[in-house]
Amino acid sequence: MVSLARTIRHARKVGLKEWFYQLGTIGDAKAGTMVGKDQFGNRYFQEYDANEELPGRQRWVLYEQYDFNASQVPREWASWLNHIRMEPPTEDPVVKKSEQPWQVPYFENLTGTRGKFTTYSTVKPKVEAWEPKIKPRS
Repeated sequence: MVSLARTIRHARKVGLKEWFYQLGTIGDAKAGTMVGKDQFGNRYFQEYDANEELPGRQRWVLYEQYDFNASQVPREWASWLNHIRMEPPTEDPVVKKSEQPWQVPYFENLTGTRGKFTTYSTVKPKVEAWEPKIKPRS
């Protein structure tokens, strides 16, 4: 449960503009240290005070776009947010070493948007629409 004292304390820490932004996007006002930023501009935060937040709620992301979804978080950051990795990808030597030149850059899932993947058929349709043939008048 979020207390009024906690909300006021976080509003003082992050400032009014950031506080209103957090209330509008994630629905909660949180204060923590920024640990990194990804290629999409998303900012990742962590709260180190164990008594301040509920267990498992110490890490969060503030999306750059207002119309956001979870596919905008790259794989490395998603594993950090879900407590699979202890260090953020900016400090983790395994993530830095695993970046290979043959890997494709990460991009979000565009299903349901204008950029979605659509196939097209090169086969003649089995059913054709009827078009009436009109003889010219003589």
